[in-house]
Amino acid sequence: MPAGGFSGPPGGGTEFEAKITPIVIISCIMAATGGLMFGYDVGVSGGVTSMPDFLKKFFPVVYRKTLDPDIDSNYCKYDNQGLQLFTSSLYLAGLTSTFFASYTTRRLGRRLTMLIAGVFFIIGTVFNAAAQDLAMLIIGRIMLGCGVGFANQAVPLFLSEIAPTRIRGALNILFQLNVTLGILFANLVNYGTAKIEGGWGWRLSLGLAGIPAGLLTLGSLLVVDTPNSLIERGRLDEGKAVLRKIRGTDNIEPEFLELVEASRVAKEVKHPFRNLLKRRNRPQLIISAALQIFQQFTGINAIMFYAPVLFNTLGFGSDASLYSSVITGAVNVLSTLVSVYSVDKVGRRLLLLEAGVQMFLSQVVIAIILGIKLKDHTDDLQKGFAVLVVIMVCTFVSAFAWSWGPLGWLIPSETFPLETRSAGQSVTVCINLLFTFVIAQAFLSMLCHFKFGIFLFFSGWVLIMSLFVLFLLPETKNIPIEEMTERVWKKHWFWKRFMDDHEDGGAITNGDKKIGHDNGFDPSSQL
Repeated sequence: MPAGGFSGPPGGGTEFEAKITPIVIISCIMAATGGLMFGYDVGVSGGVTSMPDFLKKFFPVVYRKTLDPDIDSNYCKYDNQGLQLFTSSLYLAGLTSTFFASYTTRRLGRRLTMLIAGVFFIIGTVFNAAAQDLAMLIIGRIMLGCGVGFANQAVPLFLSEIAPTRIRGALNILFQLNVTLGILFANLVNYGTAKIEGGWGWRLSLGLAGIPAGLLTLGSLLVVDTPNSLIERGRLDEGKAVLRKIRGTDNIEPEFLELVEASRVAKEVKHPFRNLLKRRNRPQLIISAALQIFQQFTGINAIMFYAPVLFNTLGFGSDASLYSSVITGAVNVLSTLVSVYSVDKVGRRLLLLEAGVQMFLSQVVIAIILGIKLKDHTDDLQKGFAVLVVIMVCTFVSAFAWSWGPLGWLIPSETFPLETRSAGQSVTVCINLLFTFVIAQAFLSMLCHFKFGIFLFFSGWVLIMSLFVLFLLPETKNIPIEEMTERVWKKHWFWKRFMDDHEDGGAITNGDKKIGHDNGFDPSSQL
Protein backbone atom coordinates (compact mmCIF):
# COMPACT_ATOMS: atom_id res chain seq x y z
CA MET A 1 0.00 0.00 0.00
CA PRO A 2 1.16 3.54 -0.67
CA ALA A 3 2.47 5.74 2.07
CA GLY A 4 0.62 7.24 4.98
CA GLY A 5 -0.82 6.35 8.33
CA PHE A 6 -4.31 4.93 8.18
CA SER A 7 -4.61 1.22 7.69
CA GLY A 8 -2.96 -1.85 6.32
CA PRO A 9 -3.42 -3.01 2.75
CA PRO A 10 -6.51 -4.93 1.68
CA GLY A 11 -6.43 -8.51 2.87
CA GLY A 12 -7.24 -10.12 -0.44
CA GLY A 13 -10.91 -10.87 0.28
CA THR A 14 -14.27 -9.92 -1.24
CA GLU A 15 -14.62 -6.72 -3.25
CA PHE A 16 -18.05 -5.34 -2.29
CA GLU A 17 -20.18 -3.41 -4.76
CA ALA A 18 -19.70 0.32 -4.22
CA LYS A 19 -19.81 3.57 -6.17
CA ILE A 20 -17.76 6.66 -5.35
CA THR A 21 -20.63 8.78 -4.02
CA PRO A 22 -20.71 12.51 -3.08
CA ILE A 23 -20.45 11.65 0.63
CA VAL A 24 -17.16 9.84 -0.04
CA ILE A 25 -15.90 12.94 -1.88
CA ILE A 26 -16.79 15.06 1.18
CA SER A 27 -14.78 12.56 3.25
CA CYS A 28 -11.76 13.23 1.02
CA ILE A 29 -12.10 16.96 1.68
CA MET A 30 -12.29 16.23 5.41
CA ALA A 31 -9.09 14.19 5.22
CA ALA A 32 -7.46 17.18 3.58
CA THR A 33 -8.58 19.60 6.30
CA GLY A 34 -7.54 17.26 9.13
CA GLY A 35 -4.11 16.79 7.54
CA LEU A 36 -3.76 20.47 6.64
CA MET A 37 -4.60 21.48 10.20
CA PHE A 38 -1.98 19.17 11.69
CA GLY A 39 0.65 20.19 9.12
CA TYR A 40 -0.11 23.88 9.55
CA ASP A 41 0.30 23.65 13.34
CA VAL A 42 3.68 21.93 12.88
CA GLY A 43 4.90 24.44 10.30
CA VAL A 44 3.65 27.70 11.74
CA SER A 45 5.41 27.53 15.12
CA GLY A 46 8.94 27.60 13.71
CA GLY A 47 8.14 30.62 11.55
CA VAL A 48 6.63 32.81 14.24
CA THR A 49 9.41 31.98 16.72
CA SER A 50 11.89 33.54 14.31
CA MET A 51 9.85 36.78 13.96
CA PRO A 52 11.40 39.63 16.01
CA ASP A 53 8.02 41.16 16.97
CA PHE A 54 6.78 37.83 18.33
CA LEU A 55 9.98 37.27 20.32
CA LYS A 56 9.92 40.85 21.62
CA LYS A 57 6.39 40.42 23.02
CA PHE A 58 6.56 36.91 24.49
CA PHE A 59 10.23 36.02 24.81
CA PRO A 60 12.14 39.28 25.47
CA VAL A 61 15.16 37.39 26.83
CA VAL A 62 15.52 35.50 23.54
CA TYR A 63 14.92 38.74 21.60
CA ARG A 64 17.78 40.47 23.43
CA LYS A 65 20.05 37.49 22.78
CA THR A 66 19.37 37.67 19.03
CA LEU A 67 20.27 41.38 18.96
CA ASP A 68 23.47 41.26 20.99
CA PRO A 69 26.14 38.95 19.57
CA ASP A 70 28.22 39.38 22.73
CA ILE A 71 25.58 37.86 25.02
CA ASP A 72 25.79 34.35 23.69
CA SER A 73 26.91 32.23 20.80
CA ASN A 74 25.05 31.71 17.53
CA TYR A 75 23.95 28.28 18.65
CA CYS A 76 22.54 29.41 21.99
CA LYS A 77 20.59 32.56 21.19
CA TYR A 78 17.29 30.65 20.91
CA ASP A 79 17.92 28.34 23.87
CA ASN A 80 14.92 29.04 26.07
CA GLN A 81 12.64 26.52 27.81
CA GLY A 82 9.60 28.79 27.40
CA LEU A 83 10.20 29.07 23.66
CA GLN A 84 10.50 25.29 23.41
CA LEU A 85 7.37 24.82 25.53
CA PHE A 86 5.45 26.96 23.01
CA THR A 87 6.18 24.35 20.34
CA SER A 88 6.16 21.14 22.37
CA SER A 89 3.05 21.83 24.52
CA LEU A 90 0.93 20.94 21.47
CA TYR A 91 2.35 17.40 21.41
CA LEU A 92 2.02 16.82 25.14
CA ALA A 93 -1.65 17.89 24.94
CA GLY A 94 -2.10 15.65 21.89
CA LEU A 95 -0.63 12.69 23.76
CA THR A 96 -2.94 13.22 26.76
CA SER A 97 -6.09 13.82 24.70
CA THR A 98 -5.54 10.67 22.63
CA PHE A 99 -6.71 8.58 25.62
CA PHE A 100 -9.98 10.56 25.86
CA ALA A 101 -10.40 10.54 22.08
CA SER A 102 -10.15 6.75 22.04
CA TYR A 103 -13.16 6.62 24.37
CA THR A 104 -15.27 9.19 22.48
CA THR A 105 -14.50 7.56 19.12
CA ARG A 106 -15.86 4.29 20.43
CA ARG A 107 -18.81 5.56 22.51
CA LEU A 108 -19.95 8.74 20.72
CA GLY A 109 -18.89 7.85 17.21
CA ARG A 110 -16.36 9.16 14.70
CA ARG A 111 -18.37 12.20 13.55
CA LEU A 112 -18.86 13.69 17.04
CA THR A 113 -15.18 13.14 17.86
CA MET A 114 -14.21 15.08 14.71
CA LEU A 115 -16.59 17.84 15.74
CA ILE A 116 -14.91 18.01 19.17
CA ALA A 117 -11.53 18.23 17.40
CA GLY A 118 -12.76 21.10 15.20
CA VAL A 119 -14.04 23.02 18.24
CA PHE A 120 -10.69 22.55 20.03
CA PHE A 121 -8.86 23.79 16.92
CA ILE A 122 -11.04 26.91 16.69
CA ILE A 123 -10.66 27.75 20.41
CA GLY A 124 -6.88 27.24 20.18
CA THR A 125 -6.62 29.44 17.10
CA VAL A 126 -8.57 32.27 18.78
CA PHE A 127 -6.38 32.09 21.91
CA ASN A 128 -3.17 32.15 19.87
CA ALA A 129 -4.16 34.92 17.46
CA ALA A 130 -5.43 37.14 20.32
CA ALA A 131 -2.66 36.24 22.82
CA GLN A 132 -1.60 39.03 25.18
CA ASP A 133 0.87 37.06 27.29
CA LEU A 134 2.76 33.77 27.33
CA ALA A 135 0.11 31.95 29.40
CA MET A 136 -2.57 32.75 26.81
CA LEU A 137 -0.24 31.58 24.05
CA ILE A 138 0.50 28.25 25.77
CA ILE A 139 -3.23 27.67 26.53
CA GLY A 140 -3.92 28.18 22.82
CA ARG A 141 -1.26 25.62 21.89
CA ILE A 142 -2.68 23.13 24.41
CA MET A 143 -6.15 23.55 22.88
CA LEU A 144 -4.67 22.93 19.42
CA GLY A 145 -2.90 19.87 20.84
CA CYS A 146 -6.23 18.50 22.10
CA GLY A 147 -7.60 19.06 18.61
CA VAL A 148 -4.66 17.10 17.16
CA GLY A 149 -5.30 14.22 19.59
CA PHE A 150 -9.01 13.98 18.74
CA ALA A 151 -8.60 14.57 14.98
CA ASN A 152 -5.78 12.08 14.53
CA GLN A 153 -7.85 9.47 16.33
CA ALA A 154 -11.14 10.01 14.47
CA VAL A 155 -10.42 11.31 10.95
CA PRO A 156 -8.30 8.38 9.71
CA LEU A 157 -10.69 5.86 11.27
CA PHE A 158 -13.68 7.64 9.68
CA LEU A 159 -12.03 7.60 6.26
CA SER A 160 -10.88 3.99 6.36
CA GLU A 161 -14.43 2.91 7.22
CA ILE A 162 -16.38 5.09 4.82
CA ALA A 163 -14.20 4.58 1.73
CA PRO A 164 -14.78 1.75 -0.76
CA THR A 165 -11.88 -0.71 -0.57
CA ARG A 166 -10.43 0.28 -3.94
CA ILE A 167 -9.79 3.92 -2.94
CA ARG A 168 -8.90 3.42 0.72
CA GLY A 169 -5.19 3.46 -0.13
CA ALA A 170 -5.61 6.72 -2.07
CA LEU A 171 -7.26 8.34 0.96
CA ASN A 172 -4.37 7.10 3.05
CA ILE A 173 -1.92 8.98 0.82
CA LEU A 174 -4.14 12.06 0.79
CA PHE A 175 -3.86 12.53 4.56
CA GLN A 176 -0.08 12.11 4.54
CA LEU A 177 0.23 14.45 1.56
CA ASN A 178 -1.93 17.10 3.17
CA VAL A 179 0.16 17.14 6.33
CA THR A 180 3.11 18.10 4.14
CA LEU A 181 0.96 20.64 2.24
CA GLY A 182 -0.08 22.15 5.58
CA ILE A 183 3.59 22.62 6.51
CA LEU A 184 4.29 24.24 3.14
CA PHE A 185 1.23 26.51 3.47
CA ALA A 186 2.41 27.59 6.94
CA ASN A 187 5.89 28.37 5.57
CA LEU A 188 4.42 30.47 2.74
CA VAL A 189 2.15 32.33 5.18
CA ASN A 190 5.09 33.02 7.50
CA TYR A 191 7.15 34.28 4.57
CA GLY A 192 4.37 36.74 3.72
CA THR A 193 3.47 37.86 7.25
CA ALA A 194 7.12 38.42 8.21
CA LYS A 195 7.09 41.39 5.81
CA ILE A 196 4.08 43.08 7.46
CA GLU A 197 4.93 46.38 9.12
CA GLY A 198 3.48 47.14 12.54
CA GLY A 199 4.38 43.94 14.36
CA TRP A 200 1.13 42.00 13.96
CA GLY A 201 2.19 39.56 11.23
CA TRP A 202 2.58 36.71 13.70
CA ARG A 203 -1.08 37.12 14.75
CA LEU A 204 -2.14 36.58 11.13
CA SER A 205 0.12 33.50 10.87
CA LEU A 206 -1.45 31.93 13.96
CA GLY A 207 -4.96 33.11 13.08
CA LEU A 208 -5.05 31.60 9.58
CA ALA A 209 -5.14 28.16 11.22
CA GLY A 210 -8.83 29.01 11.62
CA ILE A 211 -9.43 28.19 7.93
CA PRO A 212 -8.70 24.43 8.09
CA ALA A 213 -10.20 24.36 11.63
CA GLY A 214 -13.47 25.86 10.34
CA LEU A 215 -13.57 23.46 7.38
CA LEU A 216 -13.07 20.43 9.64
CA THR A 217 -15.85 21.60 11.98
CA LEU A 218 -18.23 22.32 9.09
CA GLY A 219 -17.39 19.00 7.44
CA SER A 220 -18.12 17.01 10.59
CA LEU A 221 -21.55 18.68 10.83
CA LEU A 222 -22.40 17.76 7.23
CA VAL A 223 -21.39 14.09 7.08
CA VAL A 224 -23.05 11.04 8.63
CA ASP A 225 -21.35 8.65 11.02
CA THR A 226 -19.78 5.48 9.60
CA PRO A 227 -21.83 2.26 9.37
CA ASN A 228 -19.12 0.53 11.43
CA SER A 229 -19.54 3.01 14.27
CA LEU A 230 -23.33 2.82 14.23
CA ILE A 231 -23.30 -1.00 14.20
CA GLU A 232 -20.68 -1.06 16.96
CA ARG A 233 -23.06 1.00 19.11
CA GLY A 234 -26.01 -1.30 18.37
CA ARG A 235 -27.82 0.95 15.87
CA LEU A 236 -28.10 -1.73 13.17
CA ASP A 237 -30.98 -0.28 11.09
CA GLU A 238 -29.38 3.15 10.98
CA GLY A 239 -26.05 1.58 10.06
CA LYS A 240 -27.67 -0.32 7.19
CA ALA A 241 -29.35 2.85 5.86
CA VAL A 242 -26.07 4.79 5.97
CA LEU A 243 -24.22 1.95 4.23
CA ARG A 244 -26.79 2.00 1.42
CA LYS A 245 -26.40 5.76 1.13
CA ILE A 246 -22.58 5.88 1.01
CA ARG A 247 -22.21 2.88 -1.33
CA GLY A 248 -24.83 4.17 -3.81
CA THR A 249 -26.32 0.70 -4.30
CA ASP A 250 -29.01 -1.55 -2.80
CA ASN A 251 -26.75 -4.59 -2.92
CA ILE A 252 -25.19 -4.05 0.50
CA GLU A 253 -26.31 -7.16 2.38
CA PRO A 254 -22.96 -9.06 2.10
CA GLU A 255 -20.97 -6.07 3.38
CA PHE A 256 -23.53 -5.34 6.11
CA LEU A 257 -23.36 -8.93 7.41
CA GLU A 258 -19.56 -8.83 7.49
CA LEU A 259 -19.65 -5.51 9.38
CA VAL A 260 -21.95 -7.06 11.97
CA GLU A 261 -19.67 -10.11 12.24
CA ALA A 262 -16.53 -7.96 12.50
CA SER A 263 -18.16 -5.94 15.27
CA ARG A 264 -19.01 -9.15 17.14
CA VAL A 265 -15.44 -10.48 16.76
CA ALA A 266 -13.91 -7.22 17.96
CA LYS A 267 -16.15 -7.17 21.04
CA GLU A 268 -15.02 -10.70 21.99
CA VAL A 269 -11.47 -9.49 22.58
CA LYS A 270 -11.79 -8.34 26.18
CA HIS A 271 -8.18 -7.39 26.92
CA PRO A 272 -6.39 -6.23 23.74
CA PHE A 273 -3.59 -4.55 25.72
CA ARG A 274 -2.96 -7.74 27.69
CA ASN A 275 -2.94 -9.70 24.41
CA LEU A 276 -0.40 -7.23 23.06
CA LEU A 277 2.14 -8.27 25.73
CA LYS A 278 1.94 -11.97 24.88
CA ARG A 279 5.09 -13.53 23.48
CA ARG A 280 3.74 -14.02 19.94
CA ASN A 281 2.90 -10.30 19.65
CA ARG A 282 6.28 -9.03 20.83
CA PRO A 283 7.91 -8.73 17.38
CA GLN A 284 5.14 -6.41 16.14
CA LEU A 285 5.19 -4.40 19.38
CA ILE A 286 8.98 -4.01 19.40
CA ILE A 287 9.13 -3.04 15.72
CA SER A 288 6.25 -0.54 16.01
CA ALA A 289 7.72 1.12 19.12
CA ALA A 290 11.21 1.21 17.58
CA LEU A 291 9.92 2.77 14.34
CA GLN A 292 8.21 5.60 16.25
CA ILE A 293 11.30 6.33 18.37
CA PHE A 294 13.61 6.14 15.36
CA GLN A 295 11.28 8.36 13.31
CA GLN A 296 11.79 11.19 15.81
CA PHE A 297 15.52 10.53 16.22
CA THR A 298 16.14 11.06 12.52
CA GLY A 299 15.99 14.73 13.56
CA ILE A 300 13.23 15.54 11.06
CA ASN A 301 10.85 17.26 13.47
CA ALA A 302 13.70 19.32 14.86
CA ILE A 303 14.43 20.56 11.34
CA MET A 304 10.77 21.07 10.30
CA PHE A 305 9.70 22.80 13.55
CA TYR A 306 12.67 25.06 13.75
CA ALA A 307 13.74 25.44 10.09
CA PRO A 308 13.49 29.29 10.14
CA VAL A 309 15.18 29.51 13.55
CA LEU A 310 17.83 27.02 12.41
CA PHE A 311 18.60 28.97 9.24
CA ASN A 312 18.65 32.20 11.25
CA THR A 313 21.14 30.60 13.61
CA LEU A 314 23.29 29.61 10.65
CA GLY A 315 23.63 33.27 9.75
CA PHE A 316 20.89 33.66 7.16
CA GLY A 317 18.83 36.85 7.48
CA SER A 318 15.29 36.49 8.85
CA ASP A 319 13.80 36.87 5.37
CA ALA A 320 16.21 34.40 3.79
CA SER A 321 15.63 31.86 6.56
CA LEU A 322 11.86 31.83 5.99
CA TYR A 323 12.48 31.55 2.26
CA SER A 324 14.76 28.57 2.86
CA SER A 325 12.12 26.84 4.97
CA VAL A 326 9.56 27.31 2.17
CA ILE A 327 11.96 25.43 -0.12
CA THR A 328 12.31 22.56 2.38
CA GLY A 329 8.51 22.46 2.74
CA ALA A 330 8.07 22.12 -1.03
CA VAL A 331 10.68 19.35 -1.16
CA ASN A 332 8.77 17.56 1.60
CA VAL A 333 5.53 17.60 -0.43
CA LEU A 334 7.13 16.45 -3.68
CA SER A 335 9.15 13.68 -2.04
CA THR A 336 6.06 12.26 -0.32
CA LEU A 337 4.71 11.60 -3.82
CA VAL A 338 7.79 9.44 -4.52
CA SER A 339 6.78 6.95 -1.81
CA VAL A 340 3.24 6.85 -3.21
CA TYR A 341 4.55 5.31 -6.43
CA SER A 342 7.45 3.28 -5.11
CA VAL A 343 6.50 1.69 -1.78
CA ASP A 344 4.58 -1.24 -3.30
CA LYS A 345 7.06 -1.67 -6.14
CA VAL A 346 10.47 -1.64 -4.41
CA GLY A 347 9.28 -2.52 -0.91
CA ARG A 348 9.61 -0.98 2.55
CA ARG A 349 13.12 -2.17 3.42
CA LEU A 350 14.81 -0.81 0.30
CA LEU A 351 13.25 2.64 0.76
CA LEU A 352 14.30 2.77 4.42
CA LEU A 353 17.86 1.59 3.73
CA GLU A 354 18.40 3.95 0.77
CA ALA A 355 17.04 6.88 2.77
CA GLY A 356 19.28 5.91 5.70
CA VAL A 357 22.39 6.34 3.55
CA GLN A 358 21.09 9.64 2.10
CA MET A 359 20.15 11.06 5.52
CA PHE A 360 23.40 9.96 7.16
CA LEU A 361 25.61 11.54 4.48
CA SER A 362 23.64 14.81 4.32
CA GLN A 363 23.79 15.29 8.11
CA VAL A 364 27.52 14.56 8.24
CA VAL A 365 28.15 17.09 5.44
CA ILE A 366 26.08 19.75 7.27
CA ALA A 367 28.02 19.09 10.50
CA ILE A 368 31.39 19.40 8.70
CA ILE A 369 30.42 22.68 6.97
CA LEU A 370 29.13 24.22 10.20
CA GLY A 371 32.05 22.90 12.23
CA ILE A 372 34.62 24.48 9.91
CA LYS A 373 32.83 27.58 8.67
CA LEU A 374 30.36 28.72 11.36
CA LYS A 375 32.01 29.71 14.62
CA ASP A 376 30.11 30.66 17.75
CA HIS A 377 30.19 34.37 16.99
CA THR A 378 30.31 34.41 13.20
CA ASP A 379 27.68 36.74 11.80
CA ASP A 380 27.50 35.17 8.40
CA LEU A 381 27.94 31.90 6.56
CA GLN A 382 29.47 32.47 3.12
CA LYS A 383 26.83 32.38 0.40
CA GLY A 384 28.17 29.25 -1.29
CA PHE A 385 28.25 27.32 1.97
CA ALA A 386 24.82 28.65 2.98
CA VAL A 387 23.35 27.36 -0.29
CA LEU A 388 25.09 24.00 0.25
CA VAL A 389 23.55 23.73 3.76
CA VAL A 390 20.07 24.35 2.30
CA ILE A 391 20.71 21.72 -0.41
CA MET A 392 21.84 19.21 2.21
CA VAL A 393 18.79 19.95 4.41
CA CYS A 394 16.58 19.38 1.33
CA THR A 395 18.43 16.12 0.58
CA PHE A 396 17.75 15.01 4.15
CA VAL A 397 14.07 16.08 4.08
CA SER A 398 13.43 14.36 0.74
CA ALA A 399 14.90 11.07 2.00
CA PHE A 400 12.77 11.22 5.13
CA ALA A 401 9.60 12.10 3.19
CA TRP A 402 9.73 8.96 1.08
CA SER A 403 10.84 6.63 3.86
CA TRP A 404 10.61 7.14 7.62
CA GLY A 405 7.77 9.69 7.31
CA PRO A 406 5.05 7.52 5.76
CA LEU A 407 6.55 4.09 6.50
CA GLY A 408 6.87 4.80 10.22
CA TRP A 409 3.08 4.74 10.25
CA LEU A 410 2.38 2.25 7.48
CA ILE A 411 4.43 -0.68 8.81
CA PRO A 412 2.84 -0.79 12.32
CA SER A 413 -0.63 -0.53 10.77
CA GLU A 414 -0.09 -3.61 8.60
CA THR A 415 1.74 -5.91 11.03
CA PHE A 416 -0.59 -6.24 14.05
CA PRO A 417 -3.16 -9.08 13.94
CA LEU A 418 -6.83 -8.10 14.31
CA GLU A 419 -7.13 -8.95 18.01
CA THR A 420 -4.40 -6.45 18.97
CA ARG A 421 -4.58 -3.88 16.16
CA SER A 422 -6.52 -1.26 18.11
CA ALA A 423 -4.29 -1.53 21.18
CA GLY A 424 -1.17 -1.75 19.03
CA GLN A 425 -2.01 1.38 17.09
CA SER A 426 -2.83 3.28 20.31
CA VAL A 427 0.60 2.40 21.70
CA THR A 428 2.19 3.44 18.39
CA VAL A 429 0.48 6.86 18.44
CA CYS A 430 1.36 7.49 22.10
CA ILE A 431 5.05 6.60 21.66
CA ASN A 432 5.24 8.85 18.60
CA LEU A 433 3.70 11.86 20.34
CA LEU A 434 5.80 11.30 23.46
CA PHE A 435 9.08 11.33 21.54
CA THR A 436 7.90 14.22 19.35
CA PHE A 437 7.39 16.16 22.60
CA VAL A 438 10.81 15.15 23.94
CA ILE A 439 12.64 16.26 20.79
CA ALA A 440 10.64 19.48 20.43
CA GLN A 441 11.32 20.42 24.06
CA ALA A 442 15.01 19.56 23.95
CA PHE A 443 16.15 20.56 20.45
CA LEU A 444 17.12 24.21 20.99
CA SER A 445 18.99 23.35 24.20
CA MET A 446 20.74 20.51 22.38
CA LEU A 447 21.65 22.92 19.57
CA CYS A 448 23.20 25.23 22.17
CA HIS A 449 25.27 22.54 23.87
CA PHE A 450 26.12 20.27 20.94
CA LYS A 451 26.47 23.12 18.41
CA PHE A 452 27.19 21.57 14.96
CA GLY A 453 27.46 18.21 16.75
CA ILE A 454 23.64 18.08 16.85
CA PHE A 455 23.75 16.84 13.26
CA LEU A 456 26.35 14.21 14.17
CA PHE A 457 24.09 13.14 17.06
CA PHE A 458 21.14 12.55 14.72
CA SER A 459 23.33 10.95 12.02
CA GLY A 460 24.52 8.44 14.65
CA TRP A 461 20.89 7.52 15.28
CA VAL A 462 20.27 7.20 11.53
CA LEU A 463 23.12 4.66 11.40
CA ILE A 464 21.63 2.68 14.32
CA MET A 465 18.13 2.63 12.79
CA SER A 466 19.48 1.57 9.38
CA LEU A 467 21.22 -1.41 11.02
CA PHE A 468 17.94 -2.23 12.81
CA VAL A 469 16.12 -2.23 9.46
CA LEU A 470 18.85 -4.32 7.81
CA PHE A 471 18.80 -7.09 10.40
CA LEU A 472 15.42 -7.00 12.18
CA LEU A 473 12.75 -5.49 9.91
CA PRO A 474 11.10 -8.05 7.62
CA GLU A 475 9.64 -7.06 4.23
CA THR A 476 5.83 -6.79 4.34
CA LYS A 477 5.23 -5.68 0.73
CA ASN A 478 2.15 -7.26 -0.93
CA ILE A 479 1.52 -9.72 1.91
CA PRO A 480 -2.12 -9.93 3.13
CA ILE A 481 -2.46 -9.13 6.82
CA GLU A 482 -4.00 -12.48 7.72
CA GLU A 483 -0.98 -14.26 6.22
CA MET A 484 1.61 -12.07 7.96
CA THR A 485 2.34 -14.56 10.77
CA GLU A 486 2.89 -17.54 8.44
CA ARG A 487 4.73 -15.74 5.63
CA VAL A 488 6.73 -13.13 7.57
CA TRP A 489 7.20 -13.73 11.30
CA LYS A 490 7.57 -17.52 11.24
CA LYS A 491 10.20 -17.28 8.49
CA HIS A 492 12.29 -14.42 9.90
CA TRP A 493 15.68 -15.53 11.24
CA PHE A 494 15.22 -13.76 14.59
CA TRP A 495 11.48 -13.25 15.17
CA LYS A 496 10.46 -16.86 14.40
CA ARG A 497 11.51 -17.88 17.93
CA PHE A 498 8.57 -15.81 19.31
CA MET A 499 6.00 -17.60 17.13
CA ASP A 500 5.24 -20.54 19.41
CA ASP A 501 2.16 -22.33 18.13
CA HIS A 502 1.25 -23.71 21.55
CA GLU A 503 0.56 -20.21 22.94
CA ASP A 504 -2.74 -19.58 21.23
CA GLY A 505 -4.90 -18.22 24.04
CA GLY A 506 -6.98 -15.38 22.75
CA ALA A 507 -5.84 -15.86 19.17
CA ILE A 508 -8.37 -15.36 16.42
CA THR A 509 -8.57 -17.55 13.36
CA ASN A 510 -7.45 -16.44 9.93
CA GLY A 511 -11.03 -16.43 8.78
CA ASP A 512 -11.99 -13.94 11.45
CA LYS A 513 -9.04 -11.76 10.62
CA LYS A 514 -10.08 -11.70 7.01
CA ILE A 515 -13.60 -10.68 7.93
CA GLY A 516 -12.40 -7.93 10.21
CA HIS A 517 -10.04 -6.52 7.63
CA ASP A 518 -11.72 -6.79 4.27
CA ASN A 519 -14.87 -4.95 5.12
CA GLY A 520 -13.05 -1.89 6.35
CA PHE A 521 -13.75 -2.40 10.03
CA ASP A 522 -10.35 -1.12 11.03
CA PRO A 523 -10.16 -0.11 14.70
CA SER A 524 -6.40 0.37 14.49
CA SER A 525 -6.51 3.25 12.08
CA GLN A 526 -5.82 5.98 14.60
CA LEU A 527 -3.23 8.01 12.77
